[in-house]
Amino acid sequence: MTSILILNGPNLNLLGTRQPEVYGSTTLNDIEHMCIATAKELGCALAFHQENSEGALVDLIHAARGTHDGIILNAGAYTHTSIALMDAISSVELPVIELHLSNTLAREEYRHTSYISKVALGIICGFGAAGYGHALRAMAQHLETSE
Repeated sequence: MTSILILNGPNLNLLGTRQPEVYGSTTLNDIEHMCIATAKELGCALAFHQENSEGALVDLIHAARGTHDGIILNAGAYTHTSIALMDAISSVELPVIELHLSNTLAREEYRHTSYISKVALGIICGFGAAGYGHALRAMAQHLETSE
């Protein structure tokens, strides 16, 4: 069975209360339940994690090799700063979809640079919580067609 890892970076544990005008009122727990339902519909196994620490995210990416077939990563602010995450993604040789709730290109200038996109299969941004379902479907389709 195809296995997909969804990783969420810093401050995403505060979804639902943190800047709802930007990120919406859906909680990370709500998103996880939506992802579980979508993965079941797609016939995929799913692991879902959130970490505020960059090192913990790197460790989870490393552990994905040989365990998961693809990664969906909402790295939050680390998207714009973390060469370590970029290098971890490159080292595990798994397809990664970069995901953001907001349209980062319509926001502050510093959010326009992504280290993750340099090694990602693609980017989904600006669709709020629905972006997670879009990313799961895109990853499942990619994995199916690349077998």
